Amino acid sequence: MPNVSAYAATSETSALAPMAIDRRDPRPNDVAIDIEYCGVCHSDLHAARNDWGGTTYPIVPGHEIIGRVRTVGAEVTGFKPGDRVGVGCMVDSCKSCAPCDQGLEQYCENGMTGTYDKVLPDGSVTYGGYSRHIVVREDFVLRIPEGMDPAAAAPLLCAGITTYSPLRHWKVGPGQKVGIVGLGGLGHMGVKIAAAMGAEVTLFTTSPGKADDARRLGASRVVMSKDRAQMKAVRGEFDFILNTVAAPHKLDPYLNALTLEGTMVMVGLPDEPHPSPGMAPLIMKRRSLAGSLIGGIAETQEMLDFCAEHGIASDIEMIAMADINTAYERMLKSDVKYRFVIDMATLA
Repeated sequence: MPNVSAYAATSETSALAPMAIDRRDPRPNDVAIDIEYCGVCHSDLHAARNDWGGTTYPIVPGHEIIGRVRTVGAEVTGFKPGDRVGVGCMVDSCKSCAPCDQGLEQYCENGMTGTYDKVLPDGSVTYGGYSRHIVVREDFVLRIPEGMDPAAAAPLLCAGITTYSPLRHWKVGPGQKVGIVGLGGLGHMGVKIAAAMGAEVTLFTTSPGKADDARRLGASRVVMSKDRAQMKAVRGEFDFILNTVAAPHKLDPYLNALTLEGTMVMVGLPDEPHPSPGMAPLIMKRRSLAGSLIGGIAETQEMLDFCAEHGIASDIEMIAMADINTAYERMLKSDVKYRFVIDMATLA
C-alpha cells in the first residue's frame, strides 16, 4: 500500500508535516484499516521530540486509533470489511513467552512492538495512526462496541486501558476508597472508571479550578494536595491510589494517605525520577508502591466492553490534522479537556 498520506516529524526539532509513507500489503493474518480518528497522547509528543532518546526518524505518532476494516487476509476470522475496530499501543509481540501466554503482551519478555517507532520482525519500522491507513496483525485489533462514539472511544485505547488495568488488577470495587492523583488525560479516565466500578473516588489535585469537573466526572470529594491540612486530614484513609501525574513530585504525602496494606500505583512516566519515597510510610503500615503499563489485548477488549456498558468515553476536543503542532503546544500547557482527537477525514 504505497503513498499513504500521513503526518511525520523528520527530526526532534521539526514540526509534524505531511509525508507519504508505505504500508505493507495485508498478509494472511492481517487487517487493513481505514483510520477515522486518532487520539493524541502526551507520549506522541515525547517521542516526536526525542524527549526519551532513541527516536527513529521519520516518525509517524499515534496509538489511539479508530477506523473501519478495509480488507482482511485469507486467514482472518474475527473481522470483516466494514467492521469498526481499534488499534492501541502495540501491534505485535512474540506470542510465545510466559507473559504473552497469560494475555499480558504488554510485558512481552522479547519486547512488545509499539504501534509507532518500533521494529517489526521483518526489520521495518512501525508508523502510527497519524495517517489514513494502517495494516495490523489480527491478534492486535480490537472490536469497538456498537453505539460507542468512535471519536471519544479513541483515547480509551491508551488512557482508558492505562487506568483500567491497575484498577482491575488490584480489584477496585464497591466499599473501597480510591484516590486519583491528577485530572488530565489519564486522571479523568481514572475517575470515571473507578466510580463506575463502585468505589468512592477522591481526586487529589493542585488546581482548585478542577474541583467542579472532578465531581462531574464521578469524584465525591476533592483534596488540594498542596494544602498540608487537607492532606493530613486524609492520612490512612485510602485502600488504593492511582497516581497519573507524569512530573516529578513527592510521593510520601500520598503514601501516608493509604490504609494499612494500601497500594499506590504509578502510571505517569516523568522525564526525571521522582524524589525517592521515605521508607517509613511503606514499612510502618505494610503499604505498597507499584507501577503499571497498559493492558493486554484481552483486557483492553474487556475495558472497551466495560466502558460501553457504563456509558464511559473520554472527554475530547476534536482537531484537524493540520492543527497537530498547535495541539502539542497546548498540551504542554495542559490546555485541553481532556484529550485531543484528530479527525482523520481532514488529512488529504
